[in-house]
Amino acid sequence: MSTHSDIPFLDLVTPHVELEQELTAVFQKVLHTAGFIGGPMVENFEKAFAEFCETKHAIAVNSGTDAVRFALMAAGVQHGDVVVTVPHTFIATSEAISQAGALPEFVDIDEATYNMDPEQLRVYLERKCSRDASGKLISHRSNRPVTAIVPVHLYGQMADMDAILELAERFGLVVVEDACQAHGAKYYSGKHQHWFTAGSMGRAAAFSFYPGKNLGACGEAGAVSTNDAVIAAKIRVIRDHGQAKKYYHDVEGYNGRLDAMQAGFLHVKLQHLARWNEQRRERAAEYKRLFEANGDCFQAPYEPSWSRMVYHLYVIRTSDRDGLMACLKDKGIGTGIHYPIPLHLQKAYASLNYAPGDFPVTERVAEQIVSLPMFPQLSAEQQATVVAEMVRFVGKSNEANSKELVGAPQAR
Repeated sequence: MSTHSDIPFLDLVTPHVELEQELTAVFQKVLHTAGFIGGPMVENFEKAFAEFCETKHAIAVNSGTDAVRFALMAAGVQHGDVVVTVPHTFIATSEAISQAGALPEFVDIDEATYNMDPEQLRVYLERKCSRDASGKLISHRSNRPVTAIVPVHLYGQMADMDAILELAERFGLVVVEDACQAHGAKYYSGKHQHWFTAGSMGRAAAFSFYPGKNLGACGEAGAVSTNDAVIAAKIRVIRDHGQAKKYYHDVEGYNGRLDAMQAGFLHVKLQHLARWNEQRRERAAEYKRLFEANGDCFQAPYEPSWSRMVYHLYVIRTSDRDGLMACLKDKGIGTGIHYPIPLHLQKAYASLNYAPGDFPVTERVAEQIVSLPMFPQLSAEQQATVVAEMVRFVGKSNEANSKELVGAPQAR
């Protein structure tokens, strides 16, 4: 909980204070053993995180961006390939694609879940690509081979993986999940009649442990989960300068290792993650209850029957975002926007030659979304204050609009 009267967007102090003794013990162990890089702390965390994700392997790396990049490389994405993803995500998703030597191309999102729309993916693959003489799937846009899909499990909710995986199998594409915001999220597969954990359905999956994530390090960190032993082995080589054995370099790699101390911190926190996720779900349910009690004046997150969301962010939509955020800021309530400018309209991707209107759902959503305070220690009293101020803002806005209408010239 915040130590002052304001309601923060995110509280990173309380969980660290609560776990101070355990985290300090990790730091002391590292100091006393000088085991700074690799070793048992990293290996133990990898084993525990693989179990959490219900996969055979987890490979710790130094960031979520490297996790996406290394997963794509290990899964066989080549220089010059096209990787399909969404324009409504943090730029790290597309950066990692580019850094793997591939070209990002986009498909629009589903307006309810904000994740990749399988129907738009189907349209892209069927109408905007074709097979060449050798059987490769070629993008009409770039004339490059399409080899992979990166669905993003945004805001703590998994994308519709059954539909995406079916299309990937049909077109011979690799699926790498971007699960950087979805630690512990679940998806019910109708095909398999089974609940799957984020990170266990694609060829591989990438996680970020940036401090603000549901499972956050005390610095930068990431991991790749996979059931494929070959991919796991390749990533271990890629992250360590291309060496499977010290000073024997089979390929050029990267310095993408995770520090032992960060792995130790994450291992401590991992034991609390299920509880923290459940607390986030409880806070989300309370927001929903409060909105319903006040006439559903804001569009709350949509959670399909096949989803068990972990609410990394609690994102609502409003027609007057700037006004609402200013009002809440004036009352000491923190908010955020994730993400205001779609990737296809970013200056960094001007060379891709996308234009306004290419992805209308993403562009519409990007103008209306607001992230409200969401963290495990958020209290019901704080939430009641947040929603009360939001309702008060709507009332004032409606009153102002009514006055404008009354004072407006009448049509004849």
